[in-house]
Amino acid sequence: MIIPCIDLMDGKVVQLVQGREKALEGAPPLEMLERFRRFPEIQVIDLDAALGRGDNTHIVEMLAARARIRAGGGVRAPERARRLVDAGAAKVIVGTAAFHLPTLAAISAEVGRERVMAAIDSKGGRITVKGWTEQLDKTAEDVLNDLEPYCSGFLATYVDKEGMMQGTDLAWFARLRAATRLPITAAGGITTMEEIRALSEMDIDCALGMAIYTGRLDLGELARLNRP
Repeated sequence: MIIPCIDLMDGKVVQLVQGREKALEGAPPLEMLERFRRFPEIQVIDLDAALGRGDNTHIVEMLAARARIRAGGGVRAPERARRLVDAGAAKVIVGTAAFHLPTLAAISAEVGRERVMAAIDSKGGRITVKGWTEQLDKTAEDVLNDLEPYCSGFLATYVDKEGMMQGTDLAWFARLRAATRLPITAAGGITTMEEIRALSEMDIDCALGMAIYTGRLDLGELARLNRP
């Protein structure tokens, strides 16, 4: 499955390079939602909430009421997860809080394991958290088994190439696929149809941002890939 991304910062749709430098702004959120209407699910990340400097909750809730979305960014407590689910989010993505297992367990208990995705973002070979500003002394492969009881799938972002349009690390995703039976969505640097096909052959979904927003990949062709 191909999942287009809507990343929010200061009320706007943006694309960042490695979570730091803003590379471009997209159309207003509802316009982007309309552009992505052919896709069965859309990923919405509140970057301000992830960085702990405010939030775009009202926009996330507006989008959740109009389309099937998976919502992430700043989901660090059961109350936040519950609010997003009550607003219509099909799934919540838990990043930083996933690495405090009591909190992840509480979020899972609050909204149901089937609605929880754990974000395993990797930079320089190690898990990165708090809006990609801090690193843990763990690899993605180290944490999968611990997180599995509390989530229904993983969002795996290869931060080293995020937003850089230089391709991704297929070998890393292959190692993750070998380490878990749960669904995996790949993100970070995916640039070509060949990469998408290679990930699909591994039974890994693709969350796409920069390659869509720059026109490197065609929305129509991507939407056709989603058809059975």
